[in-house]
Amino acid sequence: MTTGELCIEGLRAEVAGREILRGVSLTVRSGEVHAVMGPNGSGKSTLAHVLMGRPGYRVLDGTVTLDGIDLLALPTWQRARAGLFLGMQHPIEVPGVSLLASLSAARTPPSGDGDDEVVPPDVAGQLAVEADRIGLDRRLLERPLNVDLSGGERKRNETVQLGVLRPRFAVLDEIDSGLDVDALAAVGRRVREATTEWGLGVLAVTHFARLLEVLVPDVVHVMTDGKVVATGGRELAGLVDQAGYAAYR
Repeated sequence: MTTGELCIEGLRAEVAGREILRGVSLTVRSGEVHAVMGPNGSGKSTLAHVLMGRPGYRVLDGTVTLDGIDLLALPTWQRARAGLFLGMQHPIEVPGVSLLASLSAARTPPSGDGDDEVVPPDVAGQLAVEADRIGLDRRLLERPLNVDLSGGERKRNETVQLGVLRPRFAVLDEIDSGLDVDALAAVGRRVREATTEWGLGVLAVTHFARLLEVLVPDVVHVMTDGKVVATGGRELAGLVDQAGYAAYR
């Protein structure tokens, strides 16, 4: 099992000239599950996008490192190579690109000079195994990436990708949205298993405590107005679920 940490310190960022993140600091270590909760507009999804380097988001201050690597200095694809994975809130369709081709490219190590062909591991076999683990119909793996998949199927598909790629850290932006009870249990269980299988560190953005009943976070953070205003154990999620966010505004 690998060990390391994803460290966010004093992160400030803006979108379209408006500052959204106002000094976010937290550290996720290998094997830990951190949940980020908060009302709409609090900056949770912005945090996920900034970490992965989505265009249109400008960092104003702060640092983000993965095992000492300055992620903010890297383009998105190199952040992924460094071991960061983003499970998107709204996974997009990519017509003409198969899931197998996408993951094969992602799993092929850089060759250095660009001339040597490196054969990736058995991605097709791994895809089938991961699909079975979370109850995703194998036939859906043959479609272009996310094309004609329901919202819940797309989230299962994201989890399959996570299992095949085995990143160091995963930022999951509302992976529970669009999932029914059974799918939520399957996805949450698979992510939790990954924390012990290869030491995956998880930063899970969610509105609801129901995901956390399966994912079982080690640490819960509450965000409002672009800041982390409360941090605690899993009991904090229960308090928020009962009383709402009024006390943290």
